[in-house]
Amino acid sequence: SIRVVTGDGARWIDSCVREWCPDAQRVLDGFHIVSWMSDALDQVRKRLWNQARREGDEETTKRMRGVRYAVLKNPDHLTGRQDESLTALGNTDPRGQLYRAWRLKELLRNLLRHPIEQARGELKHWVFWASHSRIPEIVELSRKIRRRRPDILRTIELGYSNARLEAFNNRIKVTIRMAYGFHHVNNLISFVMLRCGGLDIRLPEPTN
Repeated sequence: SIRVVTGDGARWIDSCVREWCPDAQRVLDGFHIVSWMSDALDQVRKRLWNQARREGDEETTKRMRGVRYAVLKNPDHLTGRQDESLTALGNTDPRGQLYRAWRLKELLRNLLRHPIEQARGELKHWVFWASHSRIPEIVELSRKIRRRRPDILRTIELGYSNARLEAFNNRIKVTIRMAYGFHHVNNLISFVMLRCGGLDIRLPEPTN
């Protein structure tokens, strides 16, 4: 009865689907696809930052440290200072590697929301641009994207994700931190059920 299995790109998930759900379609969660690019982008920033430090380029070192969070955020979530830092970055990196990597991240993020026929052509062009970018981290990622291209297109076409499950996982993690100091695990389990179980508990109104 299982028709779709969604998750990250872990290969053990693929083998489990082939063995136990051979008729199901494998879908990659969009958040994890973008996270691959975000990780590669941060690796580019770290490499350029370390290179600038070794060369004694204090200006570039300062810029690279200042855009640490800006390059990972969506453009509409940037603060004014982060937006200025990202704009100035195009003139700071000698080869424009970080800025070009950031643009590739945004292209990948946006194409995941486009109709399947449009996304099909855009993903093909994205792989071409990334593989010819001469940015080692992005070239390596392009091979992974090319290998998982059918799964990515299936993700766009079917529109499934495990976003709700990820949200529950994050909420449970926050609850565990809130429950620090509980003496019994049953109290923690009860706390998780209270916060995540969908219960609508009405406390009694104070009376005069």
